[in-house]
Amino acid sequence: METSTANQHWNQVSEIELIYKTKVKASERPFINSSRTVYQLALGCWNPDTIEFFEQFKILLLNQSNKVLGIYEISSGGISGTVVDLRLIFAAALKANAVSLIMVHNHPSGQTKPSEADKQITRKVREAGSILDVKLLDHLIITPETYYSFADEGAF
Repeated sequence: METSTANQHWNQVSEIELIYKTKVKASERPFINSSRTVYQLALGCWNPDTIEFFEQFKILLLNQSNKVLGIYEISSGGISGTVVDLRLIFAAALKANAVSLIMVHNHPSGQTKPSEADKQITRKVREAGSILDVKLLDHLIITPETYYSFADEGAF
């Protein structure tokens, strides 16, 4: 009797579907070969009217050939910070079938020096990524005029 009762409720369970849709042909995806390339791409994806107004945190998702699968906004915050949820980072990376990612966020102050929170999230993402086989290649802090690259500065 219990089995028939359980079977009656099977349609009340949500179905989970994993889909990644791309609008860009593989041959037209940007190739990442330096932090400068990431910076230029990120600036093109940032709203110039808000880059000095509030903080945003985005990730670039890359395939095995270091071509960009997409860019995903993790969060938007206030003047001096934004909340970064590891689960959202890796949900996006896994859904896109990315093998690596690059984190990018802006500092509205115009200063590119990483905060302790910036260093901490970099460590956490690197560690979580190693477990999931999604490598963190870099973390950039950007302003309209310049950027800081954790990889270039050996801050990994």
